[in-house]
Amino acid sequence: MIAILLPLWALFVAVALLVGGAGLLTTLLAVRGNLQGFGETTLGLIGSAYFVGFFIGTYLAPRLIARIGHVRAFAMCAALATCSVLLQALWIYPQAWMLLRVISGMALVGLYTTIESWLNAQAPAHQRGQIFATYIVINLSALAAGQQLLRVAPVQSAELFIFVAILLCVALVPVTWTRLTQPSIADVVGYPLRRLWQQAPSAAAAAVLNGLAMGAYWPMVPLFAAQIGMDSAAIAGFISVSIIGGAVMQWPLGRWSDRSDRRLVLALVSGASAVVAIAMALSASSPSLRLLIVFAYGALAFSIYPISVAHLMDRLQPQEGLSGISRFLLLYGIGAAIGPAIAGIAMHYFGAAALFALFAITQGGLAIFVGIRIRRRSGEVALASHFVPMLRTTPTALEMVADRENHEDEQSAS
Repeated sequence: MIAILLPLWALFVAVALLVGGAGLLTTLLAVRGNLQGFGETTLGLIGSAYFVGFFIGTYLAPRLIARIGHVRAFAMCAALATCSVLLQALWIYPQAWMLLRVISGMALVGLYTTIESWLNAQAPAHQRGQIFATYIVINLSALAAGQQLLRVAPVQSAELFIFVAILLCVALVPVTWTRLTQPSIADVVGYPLRRLWQQAPSAAAAAVLNGLAMGAYWPMVPLFAAQIGMDSAAIAGFISVSIIGGAVMQWPLGRWSDRSDRRLVLALVSGASAVVAIAMALSASSPSLRLLIVFAYGALAFSIYPISVAHLMDRLQPQEGLSGISRFLLLYGIGAAIGPAIAGIAMHYFGAAALFALFAITQGGLAIFVGIRIRRRSGEVALASHFVPMLRTTPTALEMVADRENHEDEQSAS
């Protein structure tokens, strides 16, 4: 295992720095914006702006990398991301932050695509599963660690923005230092959304509805925590606990889905997420329950995405895997871009607890939809897939999942 991962240390260090900085920035903007009096609706639009940029960047990044190469594309995107962070510290205006968050989203998806495509090209198929698993562990660990930087400086100062910029700049060092061969980016074959709906309607619904919830989660939960009286240190701990919950429970819930009708597991996990979200909305004033509830919510809600992807892979032919997942991520991105804006409006009119009420509605609606689909149609599996713990990522990273499953199928056939 060490022999496989050691040559990739530069890419793993770079992604840890990127994710830690990006995670800190998302939380910082919500907390700082609240102190500046931006308002819930405005902060929701700022959160949506990031996913608009991420959505645009998904299309632009492969073209950029194909044109100028991985190292130069990474350097260009890191420079844009760093400048956008520093400008947010200088221009504390809602309109400026919205524009800069679009730029941040485009730059960060370029950075992630560069790293993920590079990782995907560095190992044969039978090793990519291990690489992908390590990548997810590093993502979760860096995301949780990045939140803790909220404790090191006052939110009102520019210091935390500077820390984020430093992390993004330092991520350049291992990437420009490495001697790893730069790969090429393959084109993704077209796959219409209508076909995705026909083959896996439960996965399509999960992409949109869970995208709404999770798109709102990262930019708006720090605002929720601030509005119910948490200080910066408490907010950092609150979000980190939810990440730990997601990391701990993805594997057992995924293994359960491998042994059952995956749609049934998706419906039950979504329904349980809705119940826990209601509990948070009703007990937001009880400090003793917050961490327990947010741990449970992270454990359930963060598992919906990988279960949905596994269900989609069940329904696709091997040659449709990457294209189908790309369309799935398109729907997820649409939901994630809308979610923060809706959450901001809801919190403005109904208070902080409306955020988790929105989560309950979206995830409860998903549970009901999938339950109806189960009653109407028996499960039809084109090719049995396997659950893989994951976060929302770019289509490039998921090539490692598809390649690993194809290799496992070849082994079982031989």
